[in-house]
Amino acid sequence: MKKTHKGPLRDVLARNMRRLRAERGLSQEALAHESGINRTYLSGVERSERNVSIDNIARIARGLKVKAWMLLDDNAKP
Repeated sequence: MKKTHKGPLRDVLARNMRRLRAERGLSQEALAHESGINRTYLSGVERSERNVSIDNIARIARGLKVKAWMLLDDNAKP
């Protein structure tokens, strides 16, 4: 897998994804299904390993039933 420079927003996205997924009681597999994204790819995003596209952020947000900006909000509750 090609590595790109990891920016801090990846960590924010990953933290918010894990929190929201846990709050909804979803497994990675269930969220991947709801989002229409491969589970392995989703796992990489959740571990801050993937440089995710804006389109995939929108898909993940739809799967979590939140607005896409909420996944990128650094002030979201921990």
